[in-house]
Amino acid sequence: MGLESNLAELIAEELVQKYAVAIKAIDINLQPTKKEFEGVYTFVTFPYAGRLKMKPEEVGEAIGTAVLEKSDVICGYNVVKGFLNFEVSASYWSEVLFDFDSEKIGCNKQEDVKRVMVEYSSPNTNKPLHLGHLRNNFLGYSISQILRANGANVTMANLINDRGIHICKSMIAYQKFGHGETPKSENIKGDHLVGKYYVIFDQAYKKEIEGLVAEGVDKEDAKKVAPLMLETQEMLRKWEKGDNEVRALWKQMNEWVYEGFNHTYDLIGVNFDQFYYESDTYLLGKDLVEEGLEKKAFFKKEDGSVWADLTTEGLDEKLVLRGDGTSVYMTQDMGTADLKYEDYNVDQSIYVVGNEQDYHFVVLKKILKKLERPYADGIYHMSYGMVDLPSGKMKSREGTVVDADDLVQEMIDTAKQRTNEQGKIDGFEEQEANQLYRMLALGALKYFILKVDPKKQMLFNPEESIDFQGNTGPFIQYTHARIKAILRKAKEDKIAYETKLLDYSCSDLEGEIIYLLTQFNQKIMLAAKDYSPSVIAAYCFDVAKAYNRFYAESPIFKATEEEKCFRVNLSGRVAEVIKKGMGMLGIEVPERM
Repeated sequence: MGLESNLAELIAEELVQKYAVAIKAIDINLQPTKKEFEGVYTFVTFPYAGRLKMKPEEVGEAIGTAVLEKSDVICGYNVVKGFLNFEVSASYWSEVLFDFDSEKIGCNKQEDVKRVMVEYSSPNTNKPLHLGHLRNNFLGYSISQILRANGANVTMANLINDRGIHICKSMIAYQKFGHGETPKSENIKGDHLVGKYYVIFDQAYKKEIEGLVAEGVDKEDAKKVAPLMLETQEMLRKWEKGDNEVRALWKQMNEWVYEGFNHTYDLIGVNFDQFYYESDTYLLGKDLVEEGLEKKAFFKKEDGSVWADLTTEGLDEKLVLRGDGTSVYMTQDMGTADLKYEDYNVDQSIYVVGNEQDYHFVVLKKILKKLERPYADGIYHMSYGMVDLPSGKMKSREGTVVDADDLVQEMIDTAKQRTNEQGKIDGFEEQEANQLYRMLALGALKYFILKVDPKKQMLFNPEESIDFQGNTGPFIQYTHARIKAILRKAKEDKIAYETKLLDYSCSDLEGEIIYLLTQFNQKIMLAAKDYSPSVIAAYCFDVAKAYNRFYAESPIFKATEEEKCFRVNLSGRVAEVIKKGMGMLGIEVPERM
């Protein structure tokens, strides 16, 4: 039994036996003691004072005295108004450190293992991945690792949007202006080449609109009758009818894009267990529409379109099938949700999608409930805010997005410059140095994005993200490398730091670090519960910050043999936790710098 559970048992026992309060240990809420007070755990007595007709301070004194008498671990307590703060003996932390189980730390086992699918990335095949996609990919990958660490059986899925009017825009522009160029002929990544034609389409389309407006056509009408738009719509119709020429062009351009995407995914260190393609799934929901009509969950209007009436639930009427029988996004998402359940029998389906789609997922969940789908309650929209740059918002059509590949390369170049300036790679071979630059660049990028609560809109500052000081990825990575250097020296000096020390009295700072390490699994539970990698990011920073304070104040190799043994062991455990915690963020940590 852990200290927190043991303490809760003792408090509950006192309340039951002495004051006849019907309470179980599991209902005792213990909090970390605030830093301005002595102690490790705090029990709030305010809720019990009225029931016991005692002052909060009196309740605290009575329980504190009882626990102190019964516990070999609690060495003292203090009461501040209604807060009972328990102090823990220094020798206890030594026992905790040497009983540290590397297999269990950072891994929560669950009796009831949930099957979870996390869908993320979901790019369009008409443009390369950009900064906004990076936040999506990093969040999706990280929450998948956190849920796995918390005991879930996770499938990472990617639904690729490979069809529709926006895809045809790139295709028609390439057909008209591409002159047969290829990624190989232009020495350019395939997704970049296709994205170039998406921008070209927009530029040409705008010129046509301007010309029509100059001839006296209303602007909104001009958008509908511009030749390029009409050609694009015709191309989409041909695609849906299976036209051989259009399908061949579509297949070729998509293959270029997939090759480019895969390169970027490898570069940023994310992967998937399952791919779905909109071209395979966009018709799936039509059967559900028929089912919904039979169940009276949907209704049909005079033009033949089918709708879900959600007005009684505070929403509006939602289109699920057009009058001409063609699908809308909701149709596809209904069908794909069914497909996921058939493929994986998931208990929970998590969609990592920006907050501009909040309403869509509220509606999707309500519609699937109307259709009595067993998985409807398990649908969760992991909504996140947009990423802006100091220069403002990004727009794909206008070519003002920050390309993911370019950004990562810029980060690698900056990491190289900063690392060389600080002399952190003396003696490195070129290949090892290049691996380090990439590791630091991605660590900076991922950490800067993931340390922000997903629900918040954020401003990405590349320069700030790659600092070796402060709340950054490189600071935590450097801490890990520092510890690995200590462990190498300890091995050279033949220090038996795995030997268990009896009755070692920890310093306050050493005890604080060990306490932090014991909180790792709880932080994983919290991050999984809140779907927030920022919890793990903040935890890793707290551990690294506490360790660096310890490193500055507590000599290791100039200490006594007992202190040396203990401090090297402590350092090694900190490195393990940092590596596992940063791994849940998708961040590698270097062995040396």
